[in-house]
Amino acid sequence: MSLDSLLLSALAPWRSSPIWWVAFSGGLDSTVLLHLLARLADRYELPVIRAIHVHHGLQVAADDWPAHCQLVCDELGVALSVIQVRVGSGASVEQAARVARYQAFGECLGEGELLLTGQHRDDQAETVLFRLLRGAGVRGLAAMPAVRSLGRGSLVRPLLEVSRADLEAYARANGLAWVEDPSNQQLEYSRNFLRRQVLPLLQQRWPRTVSSLARTAGHMAEAQQLLDELAQQDLAAAQGIGDCQWSNLPNLPNLALAPLRGLTSARQRNALRYWLAGLTLAPDENHWAGWECLRDARPDATPRWRLAGGELQRGGDRIWWLPDAWLEPVGGPVSWFGPDTSLALPGNGTLRIEGELPSGRLQVRYRQGGETMLVPTRGRRDLKRLLSEAGVPTFVRARLPLLYCDEELVAVANLPQLSRGGVALNWCAPEF
Repeated sequence: MSLDSLLLSALAPWRSSPIWWVAFSGGLDSTVLLHLLARLADRYELPVIRAIHVHHGLQVAADDWPAHCQLVCDELGVALSVIQVRVGSGASVEQAARVARYQAFGECLGEGELLLTGQHRDDQAETVLFRLLRGAGVRGLAAMPAVRSLGRGSLVRPLLEVSRADLEAYARANGLAWVEDPSNQQLEYSRNFLRRQVLPLLQQRWPRTVSSLARTAGHMAEAQQLLDELAQQDLAAAQGIGDCQWSNLPNLPNLALAPLRGLTSARQRNALRYWLAGLTLAPDENHWAGWECLRDARPDATPRWRLAGGELQRGGDRIWWLPDAWLEPVGGPVSWFGPDTSLALPGNGTLRIEGELPSGRLQVRYRQGGETMLVPTRGRRDLKRLLSEAGVPTFVRARLPLLYCDEELVAVANLPQLSRGGVALNWCAPEF
């Protein structure tokens, strides 16, 4: 199949997309991709084709690339957008540049638009080998997906089945000019070392190394799809709200432990990896002891599993994901002057009152420890014990609004049994 036909077939599902953006670095891969699309647009009715060049400014030579890209786009009649980004510091310049680049791409995409990139079969093989050497699992060895969401649109890699040799042959046959990134020669970068030293050596012994590694990525992607489907089934029962009134707090995903305990350890980890994928970085093998502590702890214990951007905590017979913003301390007391029945709490959502406000100086406060409350028919009781009896998870208690009239605690939010004088507080927790 010709490159034209292959590309047209790969992009057939998105013919109604408003814009096809080409990630145009000026290198061989993206130059061929842009040329192919411009040629196809002359023969077929396609979405608007535009190019986008991200300028990192990491090396002197890169300053000339936007001008080169503009010249190519002018010749092809394609509009070009050039975006400058700052690359964050970190252990890996490659990774930091990649993150900055795709963040810029994602911000550029409108609803339903595509970003097309020129990664090819050799890139896929290189990615598989690189991740294999780092001990990746099934998801990692699936390497680069052909399609994934990005911003408000999608990222599509239509050339993953094409070899670099085929792209270069096309470029030379059509007299295309492209830029060469000098950093691609620097062997201190791991991927460059694999590309220039390891893969050629493997191909001397096994000529089909690249296609075999790329095929492995396909097998792993299929296996990962099956694992994801299994995870969805295993999570279905655990994601029910059940009888816990706190399960519907906004942006605090939670799972019931009982259904998870009934699974094998391997299925537990698979389900949790899937569930955590949109919340935090996947835990590595050294971190799974945190899950075992959560799972096996006594019902009255409060174990924590710290992960990137937040932590998992146990509350009753459920586990909860708490983002770092939730774990931040709440502010001090807030005076409530009335007669408004709704109050915005700084950093802690809103509070609405039902019933008649008691007369006196009203304040919303938070637990400091040692609070007591006068409970009808029971006398004065320790608030900590009352919250425990009501099944309030430990991580909710520090944020739970308390209404004081003068210096007397008269109502606890969302717990009508802990209210006096017919006053009820309805707390809408913050969304982070």
